Amino acid sequence: MAVSLLEREVSDLCLGKPALRSLSISATVGHALSVLKRFGDNYISVWNCDHRHLPGAAKTDAGFEECRCVGKVCMVDIICFLCKEENLSNPGTALQAPVSVLIPKVPGLIRHLEPNASLVEAIDLILEGAQNLVIPLESGTTNSRKKLLQITLSNSTLHNNREYCWLTQEDIIRYLLNSIGLFSPTPVNPINSLNIIDTQNILAVHYDDPASLALPFIAQSLEMQTSVAIVDTDGKLIGEISPFTLNSCGEDVAAAIATLSAGDLMAYIDCGGRPEDLIQLVKERLQERNLEQALELMEEDSGISSGASFSSSYSSSSDEEFGVGRGGRLGGYSARLVRRSEAIVCYPWSSLVAVMIQALAHRVSYVWVVEDDGTLAGIVTFAGMMKVFRERLRSMA
Repeated sequence: MAVSLLEREVSDLCLGKPALRSLSISATVGHALSVLKRFGDNYISVWNCDHRHLPGAAKTDAGFEECRCVGKVCMVDIICFLCKEENLSNPGTALQAPVSVLIPKVPGLIRHLEPNASLVEAIDLILEGAQNLVIPLESGTTNSRKKLLQITLSNSTLHNNREYCWLTQEDIIRYLLNSIGLFSPTPVNPINSLNIIDTQNILAVHYDDPASLALPFIAQSLEMQTSVAIVDTDGKLIGEISPFTLNSCGEDVAAAIATLSAGDLMAYIDCGGRPEDLIQLVKERLQERNLEQALELMEEDSGISSGASFSSSYSSSSDEEFGVGRGGRLGGYSARLVRRSEAIVCYPWSSLVAVMIQALAHRVSYVWVVEDDGTLAGIVTFAGMMKVFRERLRSMA
């Protein structure tokens, strides 16, 4: 049975997935922002081709032999871009920059894979550093009228006469969880016995540090699909600045990152809504720095992103399911002591399957590891979990 799991095709994991909405590499940052807001997607794929103009064109109209996905962008990318001093002082000009400035210059983050590729091939690519795998959808022939409509839209889902979807780390971990019995007894072993607690790649800032110090960590955590820990002077985890949370915000958060402390930023992006005193504080500090255009951007966007649109699926698992103590949530005191900025935590002796369930239930690809007293000890990621299952499959083959 383990062998059959190894040979499972990735197309099995793509059933029911929506087609990727896309942008051309020639689009602007402002265009990407508009598409993200209009459709509510977490990410938008970026391709090296553009089929908007020539419905009867061949495979490509940009000099490429084949359309390829070359990256993805999200609201966090735009926020980090606008946080740069030169862009914060003139956000209007920044939004006219090509969308390519948002794509990390790291090879292999996006990889194409055929639908008949095996599950183990997909796992290997992710362990090599791929964030997302682009898989063609096997949905049959698309009628010509639908093709024409798609081609004329800037958010086309059609490339090389095919539609594609993302295959993510979460998809693979969820699939492995459904076959967890095949890996017994490994899943019930504590994570500290499996060598998957990462103590080296922890991104953390102090509660009172300027949020701007966390900016490079935010960008790095987006690539690593983790988060930025907020700790106190004793090294205890009190919350996090999560790309997942930032992705539900608007571009005005760039002004908050530039002006608030890390602890205040936690409260500013909290799903309960932004405190009025923090909003006023950001405005005052923008005025002090003569960042009038950033202030205008904040006021324009405040009606769009109040924080109330935060996805309820993030808290789809109750405290009682995992307990507020061991294996549960660690609620940090926020800047105004009136709201919670929660981080999902486990303990060194938590079982692998329990940590998998926690991460999947809360739609995150990592879980913080803390000691009994709340001291941050490390992080467990989906990639680390996959490595365990990959080694186990090899031993069982």
